[in-house]
Amino acid sequence: MTSFSDERGAELRQLFFESAQELLQTLNEEALKLEQHPGDAEVVRSIRRVVHTLKGDAAACGFRELSDSAHELEDALAIETLSKEVSLVELAFTAADSFEAMLSAYQNNVAPPDVAPLRRMIGELISTPQKKSPPENAIAVVELPVSEAEQLLIQNARACGKLVYMVTTQIDPGCAMPIAAHQLVVTTLQTLGEILAERESGGARTRLQFLLATQHTPEHITAKCRIPTVISGVRVIEASGGAESAKVGAPILLSEEAGPSAEDGDHAKSGSGISENILRVDAERIDAVLNLVGELIIGKSMLQQTIQDFGRRHPKDPSRGRFADALGFQARVLNDLQRSVMKIRMVPVEQLFRRFPRMVRDVAKQCGKQVDLVMSGAETDLDKSLLDSIAEPLTHLVRNAISHGIEASEERLKSGKPERGTLQLRASHQGNQVVIEIRDDGRGVDVHKVKAKAIQRNLVTAEEAARLSEAELLEIIFRPGFSTADQITEVSGRGVGLDVVQAVLQRLKGVVEIETHPGQGTKFRLKLPLTLAIIKALLFQVEDRLYAVPLNAVAEIARAREADLHQVKHYEVLQLRGQPLSVIRLGRRPVDPQQYPKKKVFVLVMSVGDRKLGLIVDALESEEELVIKALDDNTVSTDLVSGASILGDGRVVLILNLAAVVERSFKAGSENSGEVAFGLLLSQADKLKLAMQAAGGSS
Repeated sequence: MTSFSDERGAELRQLFFESAQELLQTLNEEALKLEQHPGDAEVVRSIRRVVHTLKGDAAACGFRELSDSAHELEDALAIETLSKEVSLVELAFTAADSFEAMLSAYQNNVAPPDVAPLRRMIGELISTPQKKSPPENAIAVVELPVSEAEQLLIQNARACGKLVYMVTTQIDPGCAMPIAAHQLVVTTLQTLGEILAERESGGARTRLQFLLATQHTPEHITAKCRIPTVISGVRVIEASGGAESAKVGAPILLSEEAGPSAEDGDHAKSGSGISENILRVDAERIDAVLNLVGELIIGKSMLQQTIQDFGRRHPKDPSRGRFADALGFQARVLNDLQRSVMKIRMVPVEQLFRRFPRMVRDVAKQCGKQVDLVMSGAETDLDKSLLDSIAEPLTHLVRNAISHGIEASEERLKSGKPERGTLQLRASHQGNQVVIEIRDDGRGVDVHKVKAKAIQRNLVTAEEAARLSEAELLEIIFRPGFSTADQITEVSGRGVGLDVVQAVLQRLKGVVEIETHPGQGTKFRLKLPLTLAIIKALLFQVEDRLYAVPLNAVAEIARAREADLHQVKHYEVLQLRGQPLSVIRLGRRPVDPQQYPKKKVFVLVMSVGDRKLGLIVDALESEEELVIKALDDNTVSTDLVSGASILGDGRVVLILNLAAVVERSFKAGSENSGEVAFGLLLSQADKLKLAMQAAGGSS
């Protein structure tokens, strides 16, 4: 096998890991199809093609154990007479799981796991030990034209004492990485000489042709370019560079599944360069560009502030209008730039949804249930970092819906429901948020059972539980250690899962809502920002300190007097249009409220989860587009703050984590918990101010 440099080998392995995950996902999907349509020969052939590609790519990267295992499975699937003792479906699923475990081992640089169970299933599958002998390779001759410019390059190279060859390579039709294969050949040829020209042919850019000026022999070039399972054919012939030469013959050795395409001539005449529309870029580079866009937005705010100051000082200066026009043009271009960069980071939710059909099938089988999965909105775009972060929470919710929500077939039939349960996954855009819903048609959540389990596990006292509303009781299921399962199984009952969902959503500045109807089912709704980098926010002041909340969380802004606020147990309540509204005071209470009955306050009516509450603030500042700056634990050490931003005039603003503020302020049975939360915010704001001043900034 051809040896590669460390850098080239690492690049090839990284490409392999990316493509292998896609291949395994396809293998799972084809196995699910085969389960629905047993004996479908086309699906079996599709599975064999996937395994063939995985085998070849693994061999090219030197992953011999994976390549050998895939080779055995490929041979078994090629046997015309198969044993009926082993299900092809189970074999495909076992292969997918075994290959995934091996990939994980390779990525972590540990020894690959034993795949004896897979090999045992393969052995049981084969009833006759004969293997199909591969057909003999065919040779096709394709004549490609040489342009006048190429003829001149050939003549100049020969004048410098070099040999010029036409090197034609055929990419293996089973190779899932044609782009990587092309780059591999180019890199190899560059070590042998100078590439004067390159072109492509074949319907899927599978045939590559190069003019190479070199001192090496054709045999040496052929040996270097012959890469098993990546390049299936190589032919090196001397190039003709005379004016009389119109064509160069290019006989190519083809693999068993490759043949000359009728489109080859047309593609050869279409041009001499290879153009690719896909560019692989490391996510960190995109993040760096996005960070620079954020800095530009801060710069725009600074410029806007300066122009406003200039306008107040020189209201009649004719330059004022020109400044405003220039700022408007810059703002439009910056907005377009921001949207373009954001789109680069956006990927369809389908990349995440694809993993769930196999998961639902396996979990339902473990639980002895029949479940149909219905997915919609898979084309909805979401920030790649957010997509990766919600994979685990979404997995917990799906498993929870099957193990806890959907009933067994017998129970469903007794309840007048269809024998098979239905689990729905739905994604959609709502404003500048992405909403993902997980809905089942099961038994729903028993609120009384939740209350009893919470008391039993000492999560709340009986007195506290009696005061909680149904919505507050449902929120208990997100607490660590809570589970309503009567017994521990592989799927449920360990009290780990839904607390992870809420923790991750809070970290991502999102919320999780639950809606349940006894006997009808349960719906979890995840609301996430489109991106974590830039948000539109409402700024307000509390005791001369500046804070912000996401604008999409603000339902309305109301004015009230201190006399309108009433104390109910440990909480303050405001009657808003005849409806009670729980409020959180983000400032200190007046020493004697009776002395300030007419003092007015601003109340921000917020939507947090499935409840509404009010935030009492001193003054409103403005609406701003904020660039979120992450803060380390040394700067801000509380979950009440999700980030910070810098305004155009240099002031620092803390962005509140509403979910954490609400949880801290409405903690059951804790008097003055709102003031405790505010005290933490005050200390963090002062700490951030000192940190920014030490760094040379100002607040």
